[in-house]
Amino acid sequence: MKVTYPHMGYMWICVKAMLEYLGVDVVLPPPSSKKTLSFGVKHAPEFACMPLKLNLGNFMEAAELGADTIVMAGGCGPCRFGYYAQVEHAILEDLGYKYQLVVLEPPEKHIGELLGKIRHITGNRSWRQVIRGVRFGYHKAQAVDELEKMAYYMRPREITAGETDLALNRALKEIIAVKAPEELPAAREKAAQIMRAVPLDRQRKVVRVGLVGEIYTLLDPFANQDIERKLGRMGVEVDRSIHLSEWINDHLFLGLAKNMRSSKLAKQKALAYLGHFVGGHGMETVGNTVLYAEQGFDGVIQLLPFTCMPEIVAQSILPKVSADLGIPTMTLIVDEQSGDAGVVTRLEAFVDLLMRKKEIREGSVKCTVI
Repeated sequence: MKVTYPHMGYMWICVKAMLEYLGVDVVLPPPSSKKTLSFGVKHAPEFACMPLKLNLGNFMEAAELGADTIVMAGGCGPCRFGYYAQVEHAILEDLGYKYQLVVLEPPEKHIGELLGKIRHITGNRSWRQVIRGVRFGYHKAQAVDELEKMAYYMRPREITAGETDLALNRALKEIIAVKAPEELPAAREKAAQIMRAVPLDRQRKVVRVGLVGEIYTLLDPFANQDIERKLGRMGVEVDRSIHLSEWINDHLFLGLAKNMRSSKLAKQKALAYLGHFVGGHGMETVGNTVLYAEQGFDGVIQLLPFTCMPEIVAQSILPKVSADLGIPTMTLIVDEQSGDAGVVTRLEAFVDLLMRKKEIREGSVKCTVI
């Protein structure tokens, strides 16, 4: 069995660690690229969203490297993601690919079902080994999330442009290289030291922007046009409303890990504007926008793939939230037609608006009324 799985940001780091620790032969697809997307666009339904097309391309490229088993997350509710594993598998079969499909559905009541699927993939290893492997992968996800959060603060304040990204790449290599759980704490500390060594201007004025929306386009730099780095270079400190370790804890571990940010508060905040579940992360998008306004952020950017129904519902509500709470919002919809220049132009205009508004609010710009 040679197992592959789709890319979604840095998810590959923790999944690879978990599976290899449990003795699974992992075939990692090449990083998502225009070639990957072109494969998906050619063979996926036109109305399907960008994540499905990229997943499909990932699997086609992994097959060329010898992969024969797909591990994919499942889902439920109005969001079409719950069907994607089966749809992608059917398309691959029609194209002549011989893949076995293993879908890791979010557990409804307890984590046993999830662990059972992982145990099947790993050749029925002991429960103790499976649990240790899952914890190892999860702790790697936490380590990566910590480094990303440090980068969010550092990018708009770095003295030499690009130093943060160089440090982040070096720090991530420390986490990736760890092969056993007992080695991870030392690697996390070394990675943090690498990040802390970057010279910063901590007095520099920056604007803060919250990123909300559909999880794939939030987490995957190729899908979102590398928005976090673009905003950082524009002098923006970003905060992403969803991180992988938080999603794992909410949806796969059922909140077992304590002292973690949860989506529960965002869903509660959303009830003033959206009274029921609409699938995907629609409620969280609305609720997190409320939270960012309450926390004093300067603006919010919503990210979603074209045709994403839950986020389209949220998008229709955000103008009301913006007007009520006085926080500017912008929606960025991505698909295979999205171009870098257009995204940069829109981001620059939005950031310029936020900076001007912040200057006026803080009294550093005097407005003359004629």
